[in-house]
Amino acid sequence: MRDLREGNVGLEDFPYVLDAEYLVEVARKAGDAVMEVYGESEEDWGVQKKGDESPVTKADLKANKVICDMLVSAYPSVPITSEENKKVDWETRKDYLYSWNIDPLDGTKEFIKRNGQFAVNIALVKRQEAVVGLVQVPVTGRTYWAAKGKGSYVRTASGEETRLQCKAFREDAAGLGIIVSRRHMSKETEDFISRYDSPVFTQMGSSLKFTKIAENEAHIYPRMAPTCEWDTAAPHVVLSEAGGEVLQCGLCTSSGELLEDWKEVLVKQVPVVYNKENDLNPFFVAYGKRIKD
Repeated sequence: MRDLREGNVGLEDFPYVLDAEYLVEVARKAGDAVMEVYGESEEDWGVQKKGDESPVTKADLKANKVICDMLVSAYPSVPITSEENKKVDWETRKDYLYSWNIDPLDGTKEFIKRNGQFAVNIALVKRQEAVVGLVQVPVTGRTYWAAKGKGSYVRTASGEETRLQCKAFREDAAGLGIIVSRRHMSKETEDFISRYDSPVFTQMGSSLKFTKIAENEAHIYPRMAPTCEWDTAAPHVVLSEAGGEVLQCGLCTSSGELLEDWKEVLVKQVPVVYNKENDLNPFFVAYGKRIKD
C-alpha cells in the first residue's frame, strides 16, 4: 500500500487512507469495462446523444458505475462529480473540500471511430485544485497516475512502473512538438502556433495529449476550443507532477466563442482550476517544462 497522504502537507487532511494501488486498480477495472464493450458489435454499444449532442455509449455508463461503486466503497463521504452523473447544484458543490472528478470514457467519439485514442480520467480535487490524477488507456493497459508532491508515473499492463519527467525546452527553439486536437483547429489555435519556429505537429484525441507531453513526445498542447473539467483534471495532475503546467488563456462560451483576449490572459500564468460554478474550462495551453528567462 502507498498512502499518498504520508509526508504530503497538501493531502494530510484527506479523511481516509489514500492508497495509490487501490486507485490504479479502480482505473484499470474501469478500463477493462470499456474494453468489454469495445469488443462487442457496434450495434450493441447503445450509442445515444445527450442534451449537448455529445455521444454516450454503454461503455461510458459501465465504466462510470465501476468507478463510482469503488470510490464510494473506499471513500464514502467524498462526493463525486462525473460527466455521466446528475449534476450537483453549485450551492452544494461550493462547500466541497475534497471531491472526485471523473470522465469514465474521455474520447467517446474516438471510441466510436475505433481508433484507440480514448481514456479513463479520475481526479481528486481539493477545493479548486486537482491534486491526484489517473489516466488509464484501455487499449494499451497503460495507467498514468500522479499526486501533488509525489511525482508522476506510468505503469504498463505488465506492472512495470516508470517515473515521468519532462525535459526542459526553450520556446524559441526550432522544431518543437505541438500536439493538437483532431477536431478543433480554430483561428486562435493557428495564431498561437504561428509564434513558433517550424513546429512539428501531432494530432490526437482525448486526454492522451497531456500524457504525450509528460512522456516527452511533444512539448505544447494549445486548446482554443471548449472542454469541461472532467476532460482535464486528471491529466493536469499527471503533467504538472512531471514538470509541466496547464495555463488559462481566456474564458469561452460552450460554442467556443472567446470572451477574453487570450494573449492577455495567458501572460498572467494562471493555472486551470476545478469545481467551479460553471464546469466549462477556459481555453488553455498545456506545456512541458519550459526554460523561463
